Amino acid sequence: MKKFLLALLLIPNLALANSENVAEAGVIDTTAHHPKQMKWEFDGIFGSVDRASAQRGYQVYKEICSACHSLQRVSYRNLTALGFSEEEVKQIASEVLVSDGPNDDGEMFDRPGLPSDKFVGPYANEQAARSSNGGAYPPDLSLIVKARHDGANYVYSLLTGFVDVPEEFPMTQGKSYNPYFEGRQISMPAPITDDGQIDYRDGTYATKEQMVIDVTNFLQWAAEPETEVRKKMGVRTMLFLGILFVILLAAKKAVWKRVK
Repeated sequence: MKKFLLALLLIPNLALANSENVAEAGVIDTTAHHPKQMKWEFDGIFGSVDRASAQRGYQVYKEICSACHSLQRVSYRNLTALGFSEEEVKQIASEVLVSDGPNDDGEMFDRPGLPSDKFVGPYANEQAARSSNGGAYPPDLSLIVKARHDGANYVYSLLTGFVDVPEEFPMTQGKSYNPYFEGRQISMPAPITDDGQIDYRDGTYATKEQMVIDVTNFLQWAAEPETEVRKKMGVRTMLFLGILFVILLAAKKAVWKRVK
């Protein structure tokens, strides 16, 4: 028993010694950092997506992210939920060409997009995407916030995490250094690089920080457009159950009062 307890006491020292040996051996740490913890308006049971920010985020996606990333699970008509008018949505959809058909001659054809269409991606297929990105496949962003642990904070941290490569870090050619990405090497170069990179329609000055916050809000909405409805339903359900509990408690007391 004494030997067992002694062994337990020695474990922390052995672990520390091992980590020191690893450091001395020159092993590079490639573990991703934990995402920065931000405060978002959509957090909490009463939280909701900042509509103005999400609208600007759509513009960031359209002018920067959509060059490589698709948004296949979102339809143009869904943008009305962010405050875009039906006419604005029709205009946005009509700016893209959608492959449709076959026509009466059995041929496929291109037509202007409709509000009912899904967002058109930048590439015809995965092979075309890989060919244009050095073999890497840019992920679809529809569910990126749900697909990553601590999703919104992860997206924010990744987009703000591009920094100079540490001298001792062995980079692969064509990769960018980002400590928030697993392995710390990512095929995507920093997409948001300068203040004023785009001109917001609402006149807000597009700082790097603002663009990252806005596109994160947009992607949060894209991943969970029903969140607010679900939260409201949850609150109503809790209120209903609370009222029902009070009524049942009062009824119980009234019934048993007569029995006594």
